Amino acid sequence: MAIDVKKIRNIVLMGHQGSGKTSVSEALAFVAGAIPQKGAIEKKNTISDYLAEEQKRSMSIQTAVIPLNYKGHKINLIDVPGNDDFVSEAIGVTGVVKGALLVVDATVGVQVGTVKHWSQLRRKGIPAFIFVNKMDKEGVKFDEVLDDIRTKLGKVAVPFSYPLGHDNSFDGFINCVNEKAYIFNGTKCEEKELFEDKKAKADELHAVISEEVAKTDDVLLEKYFMGEPFTEEEVASGLRQAVLSGELVPVLVGSALKNIGIITLLDMFLSYLPSPGDLKALSCVDDAGKETSRETAVDAPFSAYVFKTVVDPYSGVINLIKVNSGVLKVGDEVYVNGGTQRVSMLYSMSGKKMDSINELTAGDIGAITRLEGVASGMTLSSPKSIVNYKAVKYPTAVLFKAIEIKNKNDESKIGPALAKIQLEDPCIEVRRNNETKQLLLGGVSNSHIDYILGKLKDIYKIDVTLSPMKIVYRESIKKTGEATGRYVKQSGGSGFYGVVVMRFEPAEESSFAEEVFGGAVPKNYFPAVEKGFFEALKQGPLAGFPVIGVKGVLTDGKYHPVDSNEQAFKMAAILAFKEAYNSCSPIILEPIMRIKVHVESRYVGDVLSDLNTRRAKVQNIEEGENGAQVIEALVPEAEIIDYATQLKSITQASGYFNRAFENYEEVPEYLKDKVIKENKISA
Repeated sequence: MAIDVKKIRNIVLMGHQGSGKTSVSEALAFVAGAIPQKGAIEKKNTISDYLAEEQKRSMSIQTAVIPLNYKGHKINLIDVPGNDDFVSEAIGVTGVVKGALLVVDATVGVQVGTVKHWSQLRRKGIPAFIFVNKMDKEGVKFDEVLDDIRTKLGKVAVPFSYPLGHDNSFDGFINCVNEKAYIFNGTKCEEKELFEDKKAKADELHAVISEEVAKTDDVLLEKYFMGEPFTEEEVASGLRQAVLSGELVPVLVGSALKNIGIITLLDMFLSYLPSPGDLKALSCVDDAGKETSRETAVDAPFSAYVFKTVVDPYSGVINLIKVNSGVLKVGDEVYVNGGTQRVSMLYSMSGKKMDSINELTAGDIGAITRLEGVASGMTLSSPKSIVNYKAVKYPTAVLFKAIEIKNKNDESKIGPALAKIQLEDPCIEVRRNNETKQLLLGGVSNSHIDYILGKLKDIYKIDVTLSPMKIVYRESIKKTGEATGRYVKQSGGSGFYGVVVMRFEPAEESSFAEEVFGGAVPKNYFPAVEKGFFEALKQGPLAGFPVIGVKGVLTDGKYHPVDSNEQAFKMAAILAFKEAYNSCSPIILEPIMRIKVHVESRYVGDVLSDLNTRRAKVQNIEEGENGAQVIEALVPEAEIIDYATQLKSITQASGYFNRAFENYEEVPEYLKDKVIKENKISA
């Protein structure tokens, strides 16, 4: 049954690994009536952590959607992994939601993952709540946790609830908005009147909230200064406006284990977070590339965005989509990936459970199967009104390993298996290097790559071994040289006769030219000489690497009217190149990468010192988000093979970087012999 777009909430659940996100999602599902009883991580029966690897590691690895029906509303709760190895999951989801719950572990406060997720939410302008979980644990001091939150995440974080308890035992909280107490009776929280000794604290926090409400409207501000109390409607409207604008982030307390604070969370989702219909029109481009937009309304032309792709052994490729406009029904034709396809199956997903549905309306989230060639980042739209939404950008792979298949019978299976794994995780990169004969697997960390190998073994039954990635070097020359190449073989009958004189000079790009006068070499042999020259460049005499940046010029030569042929002149060009090479000051070139390192200000000095040891050339340092610094540098690829691991160590796991190929540069003379010795390719 179609649901009113105004009654939908799409909320991402985020937090540092171990903060209790999965337990919070179980509590929300249970209290909302979506499940008869809560699952537990240790029992391996939670809705969101259903993969065998998740249950084995006791951590979330993959995005899970949990739809909740609460007070006539549909809340699509989307649980994403807190571990940095699976950063693509959070990036994909934050591109389609406009509400977030950031979970903080009360026993440890704000952690590295908390800050990273917070930065992501602020960057995307997503209204958020902060839920301080595990308040029932011993030794928790909420005021210290709140101070930690406001110091590291910003003063916009304001307590909407405050813990209550006797003898440091958490058993409820004050709702600072309505100044009511909610006390846990062993089963659930009951509304109670505040004790006199708690009223002062409640009044203090309510005053803070009232001040924030006043800031949202000039009329309310005047009323505030006049000392007039706000009505419930004014408070609700003002708070909602402040939350939606990001000027206010409610901090709530509770315990997922005991369901304390969970009903308040659900109620505040409805009160303060936006429905998709509350949002401004979504930007996109039409089929002609012209900028346009789509309103999140059922009467608009259909469009949807694929934010996650899952490969299931039984259902095949499952695409999770958010309908941005219009209505999608089973049997509809949709335009996607350059062509039109028919929708044969639609689903509502709850963890791994898939329930068939007939339609999805604007603002809602669901799943679609049996579409060919569709992956994360793609747009589905009506064939009569084609649009495309900008795909989110994912971090690049920064750590590469060569993989070798143990069983030769698996050679044909490895390609399709890796392609399926890449569909699920856009941060994975796979490439085959024909020069080094290596199949390279790229990820964001060693543990990320280990997870991929585990998936290959457990799901696709392919065993592989790892070895270091070989750097792809090049050769070139610094001086101009000239040589004669003679390829003469005569032994009765037709033989081979080709003599060329060639000049080789440094150039931006490799090319061939001729300056022959008087027919010393007939024109019909020029192509053979050119072919020989380019063939010689494939493997340089210095170390066997391909040669780049050389211009070969044919200046003179000799031919025989009977024995000359194309093969002879081709071989003569190869010999001329080898003969002249050493006189041209040959050099080794190494790949240079442009990296952007994102670090907290306090680590900039340590990171720069480390980059200096890696022969890096720092290009720029600029201010990033939330006080972070972005260091842009050019660095030899050979120096950053292990950089992902080292950067985590230097920055207490808070730093990260992206990389892209920039150019080739000469290897320093003091390293040249070492590179040749370690990498020489036999001719």
